[in-house]
Amino acid sequence: MRSDRFRGVGLAAAAFAAAAGAFAEVTVETGPRTGLKSYEWRHDGISLRLVQRLPDQTRAYLLARGFSREAADRVARSCLFGSMFRNDGRQPIDFDLDDWRVLYHGKALPMVTRQRWRERLADLQVSKAGRVAFNWSLLPPRQHFEPGDYNWGMTSYGLPPGSRFDLKLRISVAGRPVEALIPGLECAPEKLPES
Repeated sequence: MRSDRFRGVGLAAAAFAAAAGAFAEVTVETGPRTGLKSYEWRHDGISLRLVQRLPDQTRAYLLARGFSREAADRVARSCLFGSMFRNDGRQPIDFDLDDWRVLYHGKALPMVTRQRWRERLADLQVSKAGRVAFNWSLLPPRQHFEPGDYNWGMTSYGLPPGSRFDLKLRISVAGRPVEALIPGLECAPEKLPES
């Protein structure tokens, strides 16, 4: 796996230095066989790993669970990542995805969470079983993690395939608010280039 390491500089370092007196790290890797990128943000035993999902991966998953083609395409073209959040630190942490922001073309946009997807899919043809499966496949919007806890699921950013954006995180570490920025995230393209 090709790996490009860079220290959280600029806003990410400033945000963490100010909030937690520490230095964050973001690692970017590209899968040699898939060409998909993964991004891992780490700070003080806390990590968030985001792995690109091709729109076709999401379409296939949703069509197999009773989504109409229109509904599956609407979700698939909304920039989803496979996501894992871990607390390998020493203190409890909490987060609410409604507090996180997608920074895109000068705007701070909310993530597309479970509730927002319920609203967006209300008028489309999706079976009850399909809605339940999709809901449970998304990372829960509000979570509390004791040391050693982790969870995973898909996260959705509401952007077209290939879009580049920054993600502003807000978490609470032992009741202390912490903000960070993950710069340069890239939504998976509609299709990977042929090699």
